[in-house]
Amino acid sequence: MSRDLTGFQSTHPNAPASGFAGSELMLTLVYPHELSGQSAPLASGLTLGRAPEADVTSIFHPTISRRHAEIRLGLGGLLCLSDLASRNGTFVNGKRTQLPVPLGAQSVVRLGDVLAVVDERAQGRFDDDDVLPGTGVRIQKIRSELARAAPDAAPVLIVGETGTGKERLAREVHERSGRSGPYLALSCAELPSQLVESELFGHERGAFTGASSSKPGLFQAARGGTLFLDEIGELPIELQAKLLRVLQEREVRPVGGTKAVPVDVRVVAATNRDLTELVAREQFRRDLYARLALWELRLPPLRERRQDILSWVGLLLSAWNRERGIQSELSLLPDAAERVLLHDWLDNLRGLNRLVHRLGSLGAARPFSLRALLDALPELGTAADFGGPPQALPSTESSSTLPPRGSASSAPTAPGERPNREEFLALYEASGCSVRAMSKHFGKDRRQIYRWLEAFGIARE
Repeated sequence: MSRDLTGFQSTHPNAPASGFAGSELMLTLVYPHELSGQSAPLASGLTLGRAPEADVTSIFHPTISRRHAEIRLGLGGLLCLSDLASRNGTFVNGKRTQLPVPLGAQSVVRLGDVLAVVDERAQGRFDDDDVLPGTGVRIQKIRSELARAAPDAAPVLIVGETGTGKERLAREVHERSGRSGPYLALSCAELPSQLVESELFGHERGAFTGASSSKPGLFQAARGGTLFLDEIGELPIELQAKLLRVLQEREVRPVGGTKAVPVDVRVVAATNRDLTELVAREQFRRDLYARLALWELRLPPLRERRQDILSWVGLLLSAWNRERGIQSELSLLPDAAERVLLHDWLDNLRGLNRLVHRLGSLGAARPFSLRALLDALPELGTAADFGGPPQALPSTESSSTLPPRGSASSAPTAPGERPNREEFLALYEASGCSVRAMSKHFGKDRRQIYRWLEAFGIARE
């Protein structure tokens, strides 16, 4: 048996199958720590388990059954995961399953106490780093773009939701730029328009009430370095033309002054707003957007790079410890780690940092349970929202009866809602293509099931 370069042991003969969107999918282990980072391509007919056998992709962990789960191709070309009557169960996105469940990018898979994330397969391999940690295909793309953009003198626009690490990335652009001048920053949302103009371009004595002396602006102070303009989408429209002129002419005119001053500054801007939408609404200048976005780096939210979340917990904990001069440790039990992976983290790194602060402050010697996690950060839900620890499932034969809606192995669509095509295909196949079973499962008349079959382009059997 040969060892796969990515870590799993496998001699499976099948080529990697494509996901629903036509891209190859990878399964990357993220928990426990000793298995983290190992990955394997997903393919139809792939068996996951602990058995050291030629046709099994081996995951060596005591909670994994010898033949735990398998991947197979469902209707419509979807890769689906099925449990093989494992001792500790198979879960997809927090729901236990015996039926084939479609897998897509960012699906969270749990096999026993082992957690993994599905993602598109990255082209090439990149070294990990502390600024942009992780193995996700999107974060690896950002690393590649950063390597090309940083040495160039052109402006950079960083786009991403709040808390995704835009300022961290801006600092890295400066560090890798080779520029000898300072790195200075200004939030365009913090000050009134007159003060923003003065901060950026400087002012002459008497230019406005309170201007008792002349003052150079940030463009002059950052000479030879980088000026980071955060929240650029909030820059008043009347100042956008002046900023554009600075970028084009490479000179500034202080408020109240008549003489332009040459400047040599690399501008990096960031926003959590859709500038193209603001341009369409005439709230942001099209020509300024074009000038700022010569390089455009888009930071994905944590929910689009779930395989990197636990790595970020470790990095944030290290920073938290350094600030306090301590060596606090933070570990999670499987249920708690799964909840962290499944949370949407709308505040992204800010929310994750809040979790690290609260758990680190508790200083527990033991790994945190799900209940302790929810007590520390109630926004993650309540204990009543989640089932208890995994229970062994008896071996079952396939049948045309689907589980009732709301059970752990049922699809996530709420009663009365139309299912998506992936969900419908998987359940239709699992039912043995039984319209009667589908009707009972969805609580719909059979005519509705026939209409869905037609709408999804699925042949009736």
